[in-house]
Amino acid sequence: MNLFDLSGRVAVVTGGNGGIGLGMARGMAGAGAAVVVAARNREKSEAAVAELTALGVQSAFVALDVAKPASCRAMTAEVLERFGRLDILVNNAGMSIRKPPEAYEDGEWQQVLDTNLNGAFACCQAAYAPMKSHGGGKIINIGSMMSIFGGAYAAPYSTSKGGIVQLTKSLGTAWAKDNIQVNAVLPGWIDTELTQRAREQVPGLNERVLGRTPAGRWGLPNDLSGIAVFLAAPASDFVTGTAIPVDGGYAAEF
Repeated sequence: MNLFDLSGRVAVVTGGNGGIGLGMARGMAGAGAAVVVAARNREKSEAAVAELTALGVQSAFVALDVAKPASCRAMTAEVLERFGRLDILVNNAGMSIRKPPEAYEDGEWQQVLDTNLNGAFACCQAAYAPMKSHGGGKIINIGSMMSIFGGAYAAPYSTSKGGIVQLTKSLGTAWAKDNIQVNAVLPGWIDTELTQRAREQVPGLNERVLGRTPAGRWGLPNDLSGIAVFLAAPASDFVTGTAIPVDGGYAAEF
C-alpha cells in the first residue's frame, strides 16, 4: 500500500482558490485526489480549478459562504451529488480585521469568529455523516501561529485560531471511533494576500518575521503541500487531535 496515495479520494478545500488553501490543494491533487474548491469568488476559483485539472485530476468549484451554516450543508450536498463521496475536508477559509482590541465593533468581532471558527465547525458537522458512511475520513483545520501566540492587532483572529485547536482536539476524540481523523495545521508566516496586507498595515512586521524565523524566509503556499498530503493520506491513520506547526522553526525559536 502506498501510504501517501490519494487516488479515488475526494477532497474539499474551503477558500481553496489561493494562498495556503491552493498550496494544499496542489499537493493533494498531485497525490491523486479529486479536489473541490469551495469558496465565494467564482472567477478566482475557476482559475484554481483549471490549474488543478491540468495536474490530471478531477476538480470543480462549489459556491460556499462558510459564515452561513446552511451554505456549508448545501456545499456538502452538492459535492456528494457530483462526486458521490467526501473523504477529506480542509477548513482553510479565513479572514482578519486588524485593530487594537478596544476599537472592534460588535459586528467585526462576530464576522471574524463566524468565518474562521463557526464556519469550520459547520463544515465539519456537514461532513461527518458522509465520511462515516464511507468508513472514515480526514479533516484538516487550519490554525495559525496565533493559535499559540497573542496578536495585539488581531484579537478576534487569535481567538478564533486558538478555538480551532480546541475544536480539533474535541472532534478528534469524538470521532476517532468512526475512523475520522481530525488534525490542525498551524502555518507560520506564509506569503499570501492576507499577510501581504498585514505587512502594509503593521510597521516592522517583515523584519520581525525574518529575524524570528530560523529558516530565514517567509513560507510559501506550496510549503503546506506535504503536510496536507500526510494528514489526508493513510500515512496518518493513527494521528488525530494534533496541532502541527509548519513555520520554518518560528515557534521553536526563543
